[in-house]
Amino acid sequence: MIYDTDKYLEPYKKNIVSRYRRLITKKDELAGYGKPLSSVINNHLYYGDHREGMYRVFREWAPNATAIYVIGDFNNWKKIPEYSMKNIGNGNWELKVPEVRIKDGDLYKWYVEWNGGSGERIPVYAERCVQDPVTKIFAAQITGSNRKYRWKHKFDKKIDNPLIYEVHIGMSSEHESVAGFNYFTENVLNHIADLGYNTIQIMALQEHPYYGSFGYQVSNFFALSSRFGMPDDFKKLVDKAHSLGLAVIMDIVHSHAVKNEKEGISNIDGSYCQYFHSGARGEHPAWGTRCFDYGKDEVLFFLLSNCKYWIEEYNLDGFRFDGITSMLYLDHGLGKSFTSYGDYFSENTDEDALIYLGLANILIKEIKPAALTIAEDMSGMPGLAAPLSEYGIGFDFRMSMGVADHWIKWIKELKDEQWNVCDMYYNLTDKRSDEKTISYAECHDQAMVGDKTIIFRLMDALMYTSMNLDSNNPLVDRGIALHKMIRLATIATAGNGYLTFMGNEFGHPEWIDFPRYGNNWSYFYARRQWSLSKNKMLRYPLLMNFDKAMISLFAKDNILSYKPVSIYNDKEKQIMIFKRGEYIFVFNFSAVNSYTDYKFLAEPGEYKIVLDTDKKEFDGFDRNDESISHFTICNGEENYLSLYIPARTAMALYKSKK
Repeated sequence: MIYDTDKYLEPYKKNIVSRYRRLITKKDELAGYGKPLSSVINNHLYYGDHREGMYRVFREWAPNATAIYVIGDFNNWKKIPEYSMKNIGNGNWELKVPEVRIKDGDLYKWYVEWNGGSGERIPVYAERCVQDPVTKIFAAQITGSNRKYRWKHKFDKKIDNPLIYEVHIGMSSEHESVAGFNYFTENVLNHIADLGYNTIQIMALQEHPYYGSFGYQVSNFFALSSRFGMPDDFKKLVDKAHSLGLAVIMDIVHSHAVKNEKEGISNIDGSYCQYFHSGARGEHPAWGTRCFDYGKDEVLFFLLSNCKYWIEEYNLDGFRFDGITSMLYLDHGLGKSFTSYGDYFSENTDEDALIYLGLANILIKEIKPAALTIAEDMSGMPGLAAPLSEYGIGFDFRMSMGVADHWIKWIKELKDEQWNVCDMYYNLTDKRSDEKTISYAECHDQAMVGDKTIIFRLMDALMYTSMNLDSNNPLVDRGIALHKMIRLATIATAGNGYLTFMGNEFGHPEWIDFPRYGNNWSYFYARRQWSLSKNKMLRYPLLMNFDKAMISLFAKDNILSYKPVSIYNDKEKQIMIFKRGEYIFVFNFSAVNSYTDYKFLAEPGEYKIVLDTDKKEFDGFDRNDESISHFTICNGEENYLSLYIPARTAMALYKSKK
């Protein structure tokens, strides 16, 4: 149990056991004792619109409504008795319309009436919504729900050590516009596979009214964002990814929802707390969004059905659950440092949210045992990524979010000669031993407007003038060297997985800024300049060469399946050395000092350099010869290696098995 492996959890054993029992009890309440949860989580097959025999059937749960009309293209958007839903009990409403009256592509909405008000609403379970180009308001759209996509490639591989390439479909082209699924399938998927990544994490798939929200303010939870294309286009993307050996996971947002009433699920039936908490608890003070009431069974069925829908409809391989910290605490974790274990087991903890997350993990694994679930939590709550059998919440991985923060801190606040490799190694490897983690130097967060990517912090305006191969600028040389070293240090010390954001593999310049009023609705920064990575007159292709070599090395030998073991951290000389499996990683963060005949302990044998940040093809200075074998020397009692370690370089050495 998690309190057995972590002695600091012993005082909270009662809380942990109680939480686990609540989870199992709730699972049995919903599914029936001993029955699979997946057998009862089917709201998406009942609500919304479906073709049943000769009829198109519309259903909604709206307990506060007094009347609901279906209005759309098929009845000239008129509120007429013929299209009035019937109250069939328990807050459910239903209308059956002969199929011949409705055709694929028709737009429609509900017109809901309640005591004291009325208004147009989008069906909560709508599977496709289309945004009006002028008003920006959504309407639901009829689609051929009985026409099934024929999947060509089966994918049930369990990814034990994810190498994740995080993407946003809309900004995946170089054009100043919204890219689509087809573009991504044809132009980006092969690039990801060629780099050696094994998992794609896709943002902004759930429909959202405001493009600039990066997809994190969802309005229609079952609708694939229509900005990027049709559902079958996305299925083709997933199918091709699977053919390339890539797992596909999505960012799923169950931590909050938009306030918008005309586009979203807030105030559907005139009741402000149908899916959300009432009063101040139902409003997120920082995000201006609505907060789910995870204590309601109806909300659990809604969110769990959403998980099941995305896996079954689009053949997805798992989820990264966004904004979990906001879910876990009544104050959303805002302004808290979480310095005590007591912070995780106080009255501030939303136990209902934890139960929901546990149920979601149970459900997902029932549907697809090889699926990945990843928790994005900044608080460090113990047990999130521990197995249910050990009284955890059941996530496979948690994001190691502090790593990126440390890199920014070191770059911003310290001079190069002040980088403390002892502190660095500790912070890069400081992870719970009983939970799996995914590290990253930077994801999309570090590139958003108002912030800078790592390479932009290192070079700034020099990226506009001095990234050509003929440039001779020591600041650019520094930036190039550290960009590679930071990535290698991050993946080599990672717990169990690694993530990067689209374009960062070649040092994409500038920030990400979606079209908005403040930039005159420009798409200039909401795109990826792939041509830079192909221009052989520039340094970007060489950075991409390094990323490909690094990822391919870790993918080929599954290095992340071994734990890092420190060999030596030389604070004065800024040398950091550790091993992982049969590999030794050597870093020299000194800006000016190269070391000849640098000795450190090693297992006896022959070693060769298999990755060197200083190689010419990685825009380095080729100060080491990779063809040379390095043999350990025995001084009678111990074995050690002796290396030449150039300034501001890193290398990986492999111990020969001969």
